[in-house]
Amino acid sequence: MRSPRLAALELRRFGRGKLPRAALVALLVLPLLYGALYLWSFWDPYGRLDRIPVALVNDDKGATAGGKKVTAGDDIVDGLRDSRAFEWHQVSDAEARRGVEDGTYYLSLTMPSDFSERIASSSGGSPETSALRVRTNDANNYIVGQISRTVFNEVRTAASTKASRTFLDKIFISFSGIHDKTVTAAKGADKLKGGIGKAEKGSKDLADGLQDAKSGSGKLAKGLKKLNTGAGDLEDGSQQVADGTRTLADNVNGVYEKAGPFLRDNGKTIGDTAQLVADSAQAVRHNLDVLVKLAPGAAKTAHASSAVLDEVYRARCETAAVPDPVCPDLKKARQAAADVATVADDLNTLIADQDGDLKTLKDNLGTLQKQAQALADRAPHLYTDVNDAVKKINKLNDGAAEVAAGAKKLHSGLGTAQTGSATLDQGIGTAASGAETLNGGMYKLVDGSGKLAGGLHDGAKKIPDYDKQDRDQRTGVMADPVQLASHDLHKAPNYGTGFAPYFIPLSLWVGAMVAYMLIPPLNRRALAAGSPAWRIALAGWLPVVAVGVLQTAALMSVLHWAIGLQMARAAGTVGFLFLVAACFGSIVQWLNARFGAAGRILVLALLMLQLTSAGGTYPVQTSPGFFNAIHPFLPMSYIVAALRRLITGGGLGPVWQACGVLAAFTAGALALTALAARRRQVWTLDRLHPELSL
Repeated sequence: MRSPRLAALELRRFGRGKLPRAALVALLVLPLLYGALYLWSFWDPYGRLDRIPVALVNDDKGATAGGKKVTAGDDIVDGLRDSRAFEWHQVSDAEARRGVEDGTYYLSLTMPSDFSERIASSSGGSPETSALRVRTNDANNYIVGQISRTVFNEVRTAASTKASRTFLDKIFISFSGIHDKTVTAAKGADKLKGGIGKAEKGSKDLADGLQDAKSGSGKLAKGLKKLNTGAGDLEDGSQQVADGTRTLADNVNGVYEKAGPFLRDNGKTIGDTAQLVADSAQAVRHNLDVLVKLAPGAAKTAHASSAVLDEVYRARCETAAVPDPVCPDLKKARQAAADVATVADDLNTLIADQDGDLKTLKDNLGTLQKQAQALADRAPHLYTDVNDAVKKINKLNDGAAEVAAGAKKLHSGLGTAQTGSATLDQGIGTAASGAETLNGGMYKLVDGSGKLAGGLHDGAKKIPDYDKQDRDQRTGVMADPVQLASHDLHKAPNYGTGFAPYFIPLSLWVGAMVAYMLIPPLNRRALAAGSPAWRIALAGWLPVVAVGVLQTAALMSVLHWAIGLQMARAAGTVGFLFLVAACFGSIVQWLNARFGAAGRILVLALLMLQLTSAGGTYPVQTSPGFFNAIHPFLPMSYIVAALRRLITGGGLGPVWQACGVLAAFTAGALALTALAARRRQVWTLDRLHPELSL
């Protein structure tokens, strides 16, 4: 009888009664319960951290820095409540201490009373560090304590970054203030330098002027005598001028009485006439420019046209076999084009010969245009202008009279001035000596002010000046200079997905182990019939493979549709697990076939060795050396690595390697099982009376 038929008969045995059927159902469901319940319980613990009660104590009293209220404790409390990292309970410090001790709270976070004050001290003269206080109790739960360290480190980093931003922002604002003040001082120094430079030049001019005044003061006395004589003549002359201006005023007023009304009534007509003359002059001047500019081109075009008509006439009328009927007209056009070219040449020659006269005419037209335009612009105001002129002449007449009176006073005052000129000469000498000394000091002051202005400008360039955007950017970088750029190539969406490659093969091993508690590892019918050893091995292995396929299908269906396991390569994962079930079945079969009842203990022992060395939770490199040594020699090590690539994605190298390893283990275990079957075909005393029976 063939092995598949023997396997089918073995499975059919479970349908003969209620208890065998229940055993088969349990056999199929046990790996499902084992694997699904484990993964379900571990599926997403980090997504439910908001159910963990944690005490939150805010004793912070706040502080004031730079005129602003600092409430770092309140800010952190608001941020933690928004984050929902834990189930926060805001209580007093005593309640938090009791709650962590008796297990009401897994841990507590405390902002001390001087929390904001210490943070605000970073901008003062005595900066101090502040501290968040965390209280844990590993007797409640060790893992929660580990998770809290990660969460609170993030809280501490965020608080430190915010405090650093406040401190650094004040520094950058100070830089800007210093820069602005330095720039202001530099501008003031520039003004000082300019003012002192002008003062130095003025002092030099003063010294030079006083020297000239000294030499002139001697001449002043001599001149005053002559002035006194001249003042007498001025008095007589000014009186004559006053008489003349009176006569002029009388004549002008007489003419104005006649001409004023005409200008008042005809101002618009005068303006329109003048505007017409200006516009005409502008048009003639413009056309003159156009004529001079276009004349050479017109001559050239006329000659070109004449040449074209010559060519057409020659082609159609002189060289053609049959003259064109339009030849007479073409001849007339040809002659007319030649005449036009001649006229254009004459015009061009005339313009060239009269170039100087044309330029003179153009300039005269420009002058005429400007004068006519000026008259047109002023025409509306001629009456007013003449009226103002008449008034000014009358004022001149009044002024001339006053000048005559002043000349008389001047003549009497020059006598007194002649006496004071000697005293003036002596004083100017003293002032000239002092001006020389002043000029020397001002020169040194100019040099020093120049160095001061240059130094302040250089200093202002070296002091940074940040606007708000630049200041915010630099503050952010310096407050948190190192960022973590994390990139997960094939991210597992939750905790359960990450652990699925570990628990799924564990459940299939348990399924194979339980299957061989119900199905004999070596088919009794084949043993009794004396079948070949390899057929006996296959007959005992194939039923468990079939059960393993059903176990895998049930397990993966529940994990995918009920629990939510998402696989990058679903078909590949299921197919690979069929191979895993077949391999595990062959190994468990061999241990049971070779060692009998003791084989079940070895199955458990081998399971423990695989679980501890497969690297399913922590990397195997973190385990003691013994587990590192056996890691490469056990199938689950390769299964876990391959399932990670199949479920979360990545290269398939480990998958193909695992397939090769599993195939080798399967073939090897079946060969050893066949060897054990051959030995079982020989009855011995140990088989009749086993030392251990389970």
